[in-house]
Amino acid sequence: MSTKYDRHGALHVNNAGRLVDHNGETVVLHGYCTHDLSWYPEYVNRDFLKYMRDEWHIDIIRLSMYTAEEDGYCVGDDENRKKLLEVVDRGVKFATELGLYVIIDWHILSDSNPLMYADMAEEFFKIVSRKYASYGNVFYEICNEPNVDCTWKDIKSYAERIIPVIRKNDEYAVIIVGTPKWSQRLDEAHEDPVTIDKNLMYTLHFYANTHTDELRDLAKEAFEVKFPVMVTEFGTCSADGAGAHNAEEADKWIALLEENNISYAMWNISNRDETSAMLKPDCTNITGPYTDDELREPAIWYREVLKAHK
Repeated sequence: MSTKYDRHGALHVNNAGRLVDHNGETVVLHGYCTHDLSWYPEYVNRDFLKYMRDEWHIDIIRLSMYTAEEDGYCVGDDENRKKLLEVVDRGVKFATELGLYVIIDWHILSDSNPLMYADMAEEFFKIVSRKYASYGNVFYEICNEPNVDCTWKDIKSYAERIIPVIRKNDEYAVIIVGTPKWSQRLDEAHEDPVTIDKNLMYTLHFYANTHTDELRDLAKEAFEVKFPVMVTEFGTCSADGAGAHNAEEADKWIALLEENNISYAMWNISNRDETSAMLKPDCTNITGPYTDDELREPAIWYREVLKAHK
């Protein structure tokens, strides 16, 4: 089957802050995020990704590699890091075979400031950018959700360290930069953007049962001035991954993103016992297909959102 990558190839950010192909055509991507690659590596398999491509019509997968949680890249031993790099490699290779775009996500969370493990981030991005420099479908997300006691000044300083590491190996890939307060404060990034590179996007994350008009207003301001934004993670529930599925607010968010040609990926592919998980806890199927009885309510909702892009 013809995929979006087959049609558009490698993408870049244009002067209007949009993802475009080599002909200047705007490209909008829709996909899903894995959960922690240490905890749920089994879903990074070719059959599952093919099923999600063919039946759910995703065109991008985000490989969420936690850094400081249990068995995270920065807190585990060398053997654990090797395993994580192998899972990332598997995900990139399968995505590439299937014509999917892929985000390699340095998923900070409890290590709230990306400067905490900046040395290890440099080494990681040196490895992956060297390995995938010839791949036109790879994005590098250099810090997931900077949060407590982390300023935009800290994030910008970190980005100015990591971006040259990637660019030494990969001149053309899109690099995605996190924003303060769990990737919500686009305004702070827009007021003082990273200037050492032009092929950048900035993250906006939202959870529809927590983040409503106030965050949407911040997003609208960024969209109006053509700031380059990608929603690399969102949910329909509360920000902690629990709570109710709020379809009404989620629909408002999707309408806003569609109106502004913003790419997005939903959290998360796992059978974890939380609202944001795609699968119910008793579902042991790791390849699909899935019945509605195996899926959580947000996933059923999102399947219909994705099918609209068929």
